[in-house]
Amino acid sequence: MQTPDAEPLSDATETAGTEQIPTEQIPTEPVSTEPPATAPIPAAPVAPGLEEQIPDETAVPTAVRQNIRALESTLLGGERSLRRREVAAEAGVSLLSARKIWRALGFPNLGDDDKAFTPSDERALSTIINLVREDKLTEDAAISLTRAVGQMTDRIVVWQVEAMVEDLVAQRGLSDADARRELVSALPELIEPLQEILVYAWRRQLAAGVQRMAVRAQAGLDASEEGRDGDEDDAPLPLARAVGFADLVSYTTLSRRMNEKTLAQLVQRFENKCAEIISVGGGRLIKTIGDEVLYTAETPIAGAEISLALAQAFTEDEILPQARVSMVWGRILSRLGDIYGPTVNLAARLTALAEPGSVLVDDMTAAALQSDERYVLTPQAVEHVRGFGDVHPILLSRGLGRGLVLD
Repeated sequence: MQTPDAEPLSDATETAGTEQIPTEQIPTEPVSTEPPATAPIPAAPVAPGLEEQIPDETAVPTAVRQNIRALESTLLGGERSLRRREVAAEAGVSLLSARKIWRALGFPNLGDDDKAFTPSDERALSTIINLVREDKLTEDAAISLTRAVGQMTDRIVVWQVEAMVEDLVAQRGLSDADARRELVSALPELIEPLQEILVYAWRRQLAAGVQRMAVRAQAGLDASEEGRDGDEDDAPLPLARAVGFADLVSYTTLSRRMNEKTLAQLVQRFENKCAEIISVGGGRLIKTIGDEVLYTAETPIAGAEISLALAQAFTEDEILPQARVSMVWGRILSRLGDIYGPTVNLAARLTALAEPGSVLVDDMTAAALQSDERYVLTPQAVEHVRGFGDVHPILLSRGLGRGLVLD
């Protein structure tokens, strides 16, 4: 039998053509998980190389340290009492296989002697591994889904913590440090409702994703065939979507003149307004990058409505600067929560060409909208765009109708 660390996850034994996670037990010596009665509660292990970045724990008041330890025990389902080899052995996999899953979740690399895990970690590891053992997922798919959970939950936690800290600072006049200590005391009452909302939202989003996948995917591809000859760069890609960008004008200059609090408020106002408009328009906010937002919609009309609403909203906003907006109807590849393909790249290029407060589309997108009286399409001068050659930008403006109605 091979040693546990000699067998990578991708080198597992094959059964009926499907790769399997190794299942041999790892020999371990019995280890007592009960700390001496007088021992302090063990601190969370620190990844190698980061020790100097961790502040001296003695500088934190005793009451705060106790609250942190109690909160951690609640979140993790108990005290950290298990070593990594013990958890891998209980799950029946090699240590290397377990480490691949933990890395996908975003956990730091820990040593053999670090007591970093609880029985909840073993149950979670077994859950992921059993999906492969039962042929419900391939190993690659299991790692990819695990990585998605790790990355998205990390972002959710950072977002939620910073939002609550900011609220405590604003509402109670606390310093940032005091607000973070106060939040540790307040979190126990928030864990259950936040977890409930997370699961509820995930189920709703999955239901919407199934609807897009099973009902409307082919309809979108059929609609995207209009005006195409099959030789386009994006022809092999599987999803037809309207892809849009909105980019705040003069954001860099403004940010240099703002203090930290004002800049945070500006960014939050921008993201909130974008999220609201894109959601009301039936689109998906793919990501925000500082002063820019990337979104998709399932039809060129939905993409046009969202794009025009964004341009109008920022033009009328009393605080935010105007935005340059673009939208391209074409085919894309969706992977790892992001989107890829020539359609995305062209939309990004058109954003840089747009005037503040305006929306630009390409000629293929304009062709899909030209018979709709709700839109006015005005050809612009031909532009040479890197990677695309000569492009014919077209200004998209409001025609008949009100457009999106926000509550």
